[in-house]
Amino acid sequence: MNVPDLRVNIGTLHLKNPILVASGTFGYGSEYGRFVDIAHLGGIVTKTLTPEPWPGNPPPRAAETASGMLNSIGLQNVGVAAFIEEKLPYLQTIDSALVVNVGGGPADEFVHVTERLADCPGIDAFEINMSCPNVSGGMDFSTDPGQAAALISRLRKLTDRPLIAKLTPNVTDITEIAAAVEDAGADAISAINTIRAMAIDPETRRPKLGATMGGLSGPAIKPVAVGAVWRIAGRVRIPVIGIGGIADVNDALEFLIAGASAVQVGTSNFVSPKTGTDIVDALTTWCSQRDIRTVRDIVGSIQLPSQEAIPCQHS
Repeated sequence: MNVPDLRVNIGTLHLKNPILVASGTFGYGSEYGRFVDIAHLGGIVTKTLTPEPWPGNPPPRAAETASGMLNSIGLQNVGVAAFIEEKLPYLQTIDSALVVNVGGGPADEFVHVTERLADCPGIDAFEINMSCPNVSGGMDFSTDPGQAAALISRLRKLTDRPLIAKLTPNVTDITEIAAAVEDAGADAISAINTIRAMAIDPETRRPKLGATMGGLSGPAIKPVAVGAVWRIAGRVRIPVIGIGGIADVNDALEFLIAGASAVQVGTSNFVSPKTGTDIVDALTTWCSQRDIRTVRDIVGSIQLPSQEAIPCQHS
C-alpha cells in the first residue's frame, strides 16, 4: 500500500495533515501534552484570547445533552499579555501549526490582540472568533455581512499571516457572511461555531447553565455543520475548515468530501484527548487502502444525485 500525502494548504498556512483541534477544547496545548503527541496533529487552535484576562460566565458552564453538550464558558482566558509570556514559549516548541484564536467584544479589542501578536514568532495563522454565542455581542460580527467584512478588513491591515474567519450557524444564510469575509481579505473560513441552545432541569425548573443559554456542540450538530460547509464551499474560492461533531475518521471524511480542506476536532477531545491523532492514523490507513495518493483528492469529491433521479413527493 502507498503512503498517502496528507499535506494541505490553507492559504499560506501549510499543514502536515488536515486534522486540527478546535479552540476552547484543547486549552493552550500544554494541558494535553502529557496525554497525546501533539506534533502528530496538523495544528492546534488555542483558546480565544482577549485583551485582558477574562473570568468567563457564571457556573454551571457545561451540561451534557443527547449526543452533545452545552457550554457557556464565555471566553474565559488568560489575556494576550499572559499568553505571550506564559503560554506561547511552550507552543513554539511543538512541531505543529499554531493557530491563535482572537476574540473580543468591540472591534477595537480584536485589533488590540492582533496587534500584540502580529510580530510574535511561531504563530502560523489567526482564527477570528467572530461568532461566540456565549458573550454579549459575540455573534454580531458574523450575523451581519457589513460588520463581518469591516472587522476582517481592519485586521487584514495588521498582519500578513492567514486570517481564518470563524462563522456562526445562527443566521439565515451563512454563505452571505462567508462571501463578505472573503471579499474583505479572509484567507479561509472555519465553520461552524456552536448552535445557540438551552437545557432545563425539570426538578428545579432552572436552566442547566448559569448563563441560561449556551452553545450546543458534539455529534448532534454534525449534519448541520456538514451542510454549512458544503454550502460555503460552493460559494467561496478560499478554503473551508469544517467543525462540528467530529469523533472519528468517517466524520472527518464527510467534511472533506463536502468541500472542507481541513477539519477541527472539538467536543470529542473531552471524551478522549487522542481523538485527533487517532483520526490522523485512521485517515492514513483509509487512503492507503483505497490507493488515494493525496488527501487533497478527497476534498470536494461529493457525488450528488442527478435531479432527474429524485422523484417528486406529493402529500
